[in-house]
This record gives sequence, C-alpha cells and structure tokens, in this order.
Amino acid sequence: MRPVSDSKQKLDEGAIWLEHSYLLAKKRFFTMLIKKSIGALLICCAIATTAAMAQQIDAPAPQAGNIIGTVTDINDDTVPNATVVLEGPVPSDHRTVVTGDNGFFQLAGLEPGSTYHITVIAKGFANWTSPAIILKPGEYLILTSCKLQIAKELATVNVVYSSEEIAAEQVKVEEQQRIFGIVPNFYVVYDHNAEPLTTKLKFALALRVARDPITAVGVVLLAGAELAADTPNYVQGAKGFGQRLGANAADGFSNIMIGGAILPSLLHQDPRYFYQGTGTNKSRALHAMMHPFVCKGDNGRWQTNYSSMGGDLASSAISNAYYPASNRGGGLVFANFGISTAERVVSSLVQEFILGKFTSKGKSSDARKLE
Repeated sequence: MRPVSDSKQKLDEGAIWLEHSYLLAKKRFFTMLIKKSIGALLICCAIATTAAMAQQIDAPAPQAGNIIGTVTDINDDTVPNATVVLEGPVPSDHRTVVTGDNGFFQLAGLEPGSTYHITVIAKGFANWTSPAIILKPGEYLILTSCKLQIAKELATVNVVYSSEEIAAEQVKVEEQQRIFGIVPNFYVVYDHNAEPLTTKLKFALALRVARDPITAVGVVLLAGAELAADTPNYVQGAKGFGQRLGANAADGFSNIMIGGAILPSLLHQDPRYFYQGTGTNKSRALHAMMHPFVCKGDNGRWQTNYSSMGGDLASSAISNAYYPASNRGGGLVFANFGISTAERVVSSLVQEFILGKFTSKGKSSDARKLE
C-alpha cells in the first residue's frame, strides 16, 4: 500500500505544480498586458500633446501673389512707357510702374484674397481698366487682356466736353439718387472713374442736400424726438421745440457746409463716399470703415480725410454758441465729435452693404457715357 500512496502523493504534487505554473503564467500574461496598455496610453498621450503643440504654432503667412503682363495695342504691337496703376482696398496698395521697351510690367508682393484693379495709361490710347482681380496665395497671374484702343474717339469727346463739364453731368446723376426713391443719397459715387469735383460743384452739392425737403423733414422729426426725450436741456413746449429745431438745422447746415464744401475745397479733397461693391466682405467692410479717416483727393489718390474729421469737430465747436450752458464745454465738443465719427462709420457700412440695393440711380447722357 505504501507505493500507491507515494504515487498519489506525487500526482498531487504534480497537480499543485501545474496549477502553480498556470497561475504564474497567467499573472505574467496580465502583467505584460497591463504594461503594454500603459505603454499604448502613454504613446497616445504623447501624440495628442504633439498635435496640441502643433496647433499652437502659428500657420505660416500665405505666400504673396504676383501679376505680370505685356501692354499691346489692337494690332498686338507692344506699347512701351505705358503707366500701369494698381489700386487696392486700402491706400497703401496704390502702386505705379512703367512698362519697358517690350511693354512688359510686373507687380510683385500682392496680398492674396484682396481685390485689385489695374489701370493702364498711355499717350495716344484710351485708358484700359481691368476687372476685379483676386489672387490666390502664391499665384503668378499673367494678364493677357491689356490691349489699348486708339484714343481717336475719346479725343473727340474731350474736345467737346471738358473735365469740369463731365463732373457736372456726373453730379446731376448723383442728385437723382434716392433711397426708396425718397431719401436723398447724393454723396455716394457708384462710378469708379468719376471726375473730381470743382469748388463750385462741392458747394452746389452741399447746398442741394441742405435745402432738400426731405432734409427739412428729418430736422423736424429729430427736433420732435429730442423734445420727447428732453434733450438738450432746452425748455419744454412750443418754445423748446423751436429751440431744438433751430439747433438741429444749424448743426446739419454747419456740418455739411464745412465738411462737405469749405474744407474739401481748401484741402482739395472729395467729400463723397466711393462705393466699392466688389471683392470680399472683409475688404468692403474695411473700405467702408476707413471712409471717415481716408478719402480720395482731387488728384485721384487716397489721403487722410481731414475734411470729414475737421467738419465734425468744427460743427461740434460751433454748437457751443447756441446750446444751453449745461450742454456746452470742451468735453461735450469732443464727445459729439466722437459720436459723429462713429455715425459716419456705421453710415458707410450701411451704404456699402445695404443702401446700394435700394437706391434709385439716375442716368447720364450718351455723350458722357463715352468718357
């Protein structure tokens, strides 16, 4: 019986050893699995951290665009010494180059996404203006449509109609512009090639706005609103209404005459808003918001809008002469100046994106259209 017991004991010990080996292998397997899981988790965390850091790194600036071209006439002969003028949404975009003997020109370092126009001017030829050009990052645009027409017909028109006569005709068209056919919208230019205003035309346009019946209606309505709000600090009743009516009329007249006629004439600046209408919403918004601070000079170049800012400041200062004592002072002058400037920014944005759709536009004669 002893040998049987020894065999059983050995079998039991073998079973125990197998069970122990199994448990030890199982433990090592799960330990290895846990280590690999932790390693994978650490790798994922490292990848996520690297991606987050990569997102924090600023993207490189988009590559500038370039425009090249060759100016030719209708016979495909090159035109040397032609002036190529680049205009963009901001005054700093203005650039001028002259073509070489082979008519070639190049405009480099242009901002992608901005709206550009190119005008080519050459003696003996009619001016050529490109459609809106919007470059992609790094684009190398070859302008192939710069073909100049002989200025024979144009010269004939210029003999008959001077620049001043053309400008007068354009102002007549602007005086027909009304929002919903009612509210005057005379100080907006929809023609990108509009002639500069003479001193006579600047005063005529300002007086036309000041004496328009709708302007008078607006002054009356504003006086009524101020009477209801009890501001400025005039008395109430009919006398207070008359005081507010006179103050508003004086404010409007001084502002439009100083900022729309006197200063523009002295400083040779155009008091009108030049509607852009093309390009990205961003470039159009920037163009509109810059109007109170940047205007087109009579020389066709963009410059600081001293006329508008000076007109608002002068009008605010003059109002000290007739406003109640409690509504006077240097602080109120600059406060009113800031309000007027902010109103011009908002007005320009509305002009650029909304009012153009609801403004009835006049038509010029066929002879002026040739220009």
